[in-house]
Amino acid sequence: MYEKITPPTSGDRVTFTNGNPIVPDNPIIPFIRGDGTGIDLWPATQRVLDAAIDKAYGGKRQISWFKVYAGDEACEQYGTYQYLPEDTLTAIKEYGIAIKGPLTTPIGGGIRSLNVALRQIHDLYSCVRPCRYYIGTPSPHKSPEKLDVIIYRENTEDIYLGIEWRQGSEIGDKLIKFLNEELIPATPEHGKKQIPLDAGIGIKPISKTGSQRLVRRAIQHALRLPPAKQQVTLVHKGNIMKYTEGAFRDWGYELATSEFRAECVTERESWILGNQESKPELTIEENARLIDPGYDGLTPEKQAAICKEVQEVLDTIGETHGNGAWKQKIMVNDRIADSIFQQIQTRPDEYSILATMNLNGDYLSDAAAAIVGGLGMGPGANIGDNCAIFEATHGTAPKHAGLDRVNPGSLILSGVMMLEYMGWQEAADLVKQGVSGAIANKEVTYDLARLLEPPVPALKCSEFAAAIIRHFGE
Repeated sequence: MYEKITPPTSGDRVTFTNGNPIVPDNPIIPFIRGDGTGIDLWPATQRVLDAAIDKAYGGKRQISWFKVYAGDEACEQYGTYQYLPEDTLTAIKEYGIAIKGPLTTPIGGGIRSLNVALRQIHDLYSCVRPCRYYIGTPSPHKSPEKLDVIIYRENTEDIYLGIEWRQGSEIGDKLIKFLNEELIPATPEHGKKQIPLDAGIGIKPISKTGSQRLVRRAIQHALRLPPAKQQVTLVHKGNIMKYTEGAFRDWGYELATSEFRAECVTERESWILGNQESKPELTIEENARLIDPGYDGLTPEKQAAICKEVQEVLDTIGETHGNGAWKQKIMVNDRIADSIFQQIQTRPDEYSILATMNLNGDYLSDAAAAIVGGLGMGPGANIGDNCAIFEATHGTAPKHAGLDRVNPGSLILSGVMMLEYMGWQEAADLVKQGVSGAIANKEVTYDLARLLEPPVPALKCSEFAAAIIRHFGE
């Protein structure tokens, strides 16, 4: 089945039922060491994960690690431009859960992006990025401890699908001509808009299926959180891109109020119910005026639509969600993308789970990670219905490779996410306690040590792993 790799002789496969993993006590898990500093990061990570599993379960559970190849290391084994060999794709599909270090984006040939390719090939549609603060981590933000969010980023659509044509290409010119002469004039709302003849062209597909399966996972995650954190915010730029990003918002609300009707309330629904509870004698029109401050300036048709909305909410969920019951439901709201960048800095404690499309999620997850200490402390996961890959979220930093000095925190915390996904919460908690203890004790690698006041001596990558293990259980 494999050309150049051999699975472990002991261990069992992870299987999936209804999108959830069924994990044996001795799972076989493929790992990709990663390029550049992966040579330092992976040994430190494996050491921490194995130590936590052993301490938590006393030998009753363990991982059988299966080395597979991608990136530059794969080219050394399989030949030029063989950045993502079939062996690796088969192993990940066969065993269900994998973990990887950072990978180089190929230059001069091969795949456009290895990370994007892995997500698309295995249909890993949810990119999950928790951003929380570990006490003692230096941060440019005044109150980084207030930010504790989980970003659910759609992973397979948007401009990352990679359908585009270079400026001046034959097909690109043909498409521009067709749009300018046929499709745009046939769409009255576009008026006299024209695409410049010297433009490159890209396609931005956002599907109902892709949007709703992402929001479904975000809501399912919210159900597992403490009541105070049960909130999902749909992030979009729907005020401008109405039929892609606006549709993402609409489809998210549709899913929440149909599939999760008993568990969810939208923000506008909560306003309507709250208004009625605080003033039971309130008329429908008075309630409508409260939820839309510009009500009196609207046309009669729009006023009637808002009144209809109020009446329908009271009629359909008044009994199930009224009398304060809505306060115990998952709150689903939405925010404009550029606004949320400001709000995670000025009002970070108001947000919990952010569900977003691909490009917005890419920007937003890095911005949130910067608030809590940078990508060196930012874990990530790519999750689908039959497979999951956990990964470091930073680059390969080749100039630091082999020096045993970089921060392994991102990959270690991605390992924590993997353990939690497997249901091995006890081991995951040990690692989190170890990371917290080491940082609080100022036992950190150079990237954090140089930012502390006063500066402290830096630990090596391997020494930081040892410090984490020492602080297990604290």
